[in-house]
Amino acid sequence: MTERVATTPGLFPLPDPAKQRLSDLKGHQKGDLISGNESDEIVAVYDEYRTQVITEQVEAGLDRISEGQLRWDDMLAHPLTVHENVETGGIVRYYDNNNFYRDPQVTGELTFSGDVASELDAAAAALAEADSDASLQATLPGPYSLFDLATDEYYGDEESFLDAVSEFLAAEVEAFPAHETLYLLEPSLVENAPGDGLDARASEAIDTVAAATDADVVVQTYFGALSEKVYAHLMDADIEAIGFDIVAGDREQTLYNINEYGTKTAAGLGISNGLNTLVESPETLAERVSWVQNKLPAQEFDRLYLSTNTEPFYLPVNKHLEKLAAVAAAAEIELEEVTA
Repeated sequence: MTERVATTPGLFPLPDPAKQRLSDLKGHQKGDLISGNESDEIVAVYDEYRTQVITEQVEAGLDRISEGQLRWDDMLAHPLTVHENVETGGIVRYYDNNNFYRDPQVTGELTFSGDVASELDAAAAALAEADSDASLQATLPGPYSLFDLATDEYYGDEESFLDAVSEFLAAEVEAFPAHETLYLLEPSLVENAPGDGLDARASEAIDTVAAATDADVVVQTYFGALSEKVYAHLMDADIEAIGFDIVAGDREQTLYNINEYGTKTAAGLGISNGLNTLVESPETLAERVSWVQNKLPAQEFDRLYLSTNTEPFYLPVNKHLEKLAAVAAAAEIELEEVTA
């Protein structure tokens, strides 16, 4: 029987009270965003709300608990924007939506940072205090997406820069506390797919990061379906699961890729829409899981990771929490055959 794991990609919306408190402490300008050198007062606010979002995930019934990434002002670019050898340039649109981030311009060697590891240390402590059976899940940008979102002013060519980004992320992962699952978020594999040569290199970069942990690694793709060639190369990566966006984009392309090239023995399914406020019922979400399995009769999964299809930071907090609970409930529903 397929194990169903209720989880989330991370990157949660910041609660309104936290926004107000942090605005008062940090200011309102670009230069006031997170840099890695926050005051004790700012750190205390993030600590408080980190504990809150961990408690909320436990109460929602998730099997994997994310740190929440509330400090990530620059979304997936965060691990670079807080690095000492990175300068933040102008504001850049985050993919094709109304969110923005500071362009991370890499001006020196990507040495070890430890920023994300310190967040996960705090999350592990908070989860232990919650006395839950759920396990810690780490979240990072995938190496290709982080490479794609950044500007190289040091390494000199795409291959060297991608290798450096992957090695930087691997070193960060090695410093993480014990975690059950690592989610690598790779929307750029869909939105700005690598061309010939770089597509194979992207798979190798993912291998580099995945090799740094004993945890199960899920490469979550979203904003649509992967192209055939990119998918074929991603299948070469030594990971537990590829995550598929079942809500947005061309689901038929996703099904074609899996039927043509197979997939891992586990998969991530983005079954709840992380981009709008409509809260799907647990039954609707469970039907989407069943629909996928029925469309892939030759594919047997040992485990399915169920989540929103994208990061949920686009959502109001109340809708985000309702979607978490719906995903958790869907994972408990006995699946029956559906036709759509």
